[in-house]
Amino acid sequence: MSERKGNTGPLPGGAEEDPPVVGDREGQDQEERYWLRNRNELSRDGVPYSEWDDSRMLVPSSLELGPGAVDKYVISKQIVRMQEPRRLTTDDMDERRIVYPESTNRALVNRFRDLRTKLLELSGGNNFTIVVSATERGAGASFVSLNLAAAFAFDQSKTAVVIDCNLREPSLHSTLDIMPETGLTDFLDDTDYDIARILYPTGIPRLRLIPAGSRRETPSEFFTSFRMKQFLQAVRRRYPDRFIVLDTAPVTESPDARILSELCDYAMLVVPHGRATPDTVDQAATAFNPKKFVGMVING
Repeated sequence: MSERKGNTGPLPGGAEEDPPVVGDREGQDQEERYWLRNRNELSRDGVPYSEWDDSRMLVPSSLELGPGAVDKYVISKQIVRMQEPRRLTTDDMDERRIVYPESTNRALVNRFRDLRTKLLELSGGNNFTIVVSATERGAGASFVSLNLAAAFAFDQSKTAVVIDCNLREPSLHSTLDIMPETGLTDFLDDTDYDIARILYPTGIPRLRLIPAGSRRETPSEFFTSFRMKQFLQAVRRRYPDRFIVLDTAPVTESPDARILSELCDYAMLVVPHGRATPDTVDQAATAFNPKKFVGMVING
């Protein structure tokens, strides 16, 4: 992971000043030279640049999308060193039922490790975006989303982001004891919004949260927007070491999961043990594109 040198202090979310904005071939070449030049420098704390995380541009340039496709560039700030302002203790993790490598609940840890391994095999080891939804409320989609992201963050060379896309009933910030000022909807509302403002440390190494943001009654309008599509494509492309997990409302109660799955690489369904009928499970599973649907997790 990487950082660049500079005199400005961290901005909200751990950001620093922007790299050069590029909009043409000359600018693109200039940006590449900039990053190559600074890659060999040391940070203020003497840590090699290659050990820090640079987020670079967070949306495709007009060269990638075509002339006139993007009026403004949303440049992600530097994510300064991925340190945690606070660290969740093992007791905190156990109380919240969040997996971590040293957990004594080996059965739970191994289940999520196994799930992570199967997804990595499916993706050929590449990073991906995945929608996690449920057959009904209370099935545990948020529990599975958070722990799947945490399992990807076990690897010290990988990072993960869990995005709370359940705009009607967001819960991940509460589980992680975070009081977010802004979130996904605020970013989607404002073309000048900086991604660093909605990336929150979780207290878990290498795992970040993007909370839902301001409550919205019509979340599907956000999820069908070009900006949402652009956002997910960019995060997927610009962060080769990062796995993105989207926690969504139940697919049987809202179109959000189905809409988002079309923008993502994979979709997964959480089924509560002993509660969902076969008809309900079939209805939920067939809502997803079969080419993207990776299967079900029985929770309970």
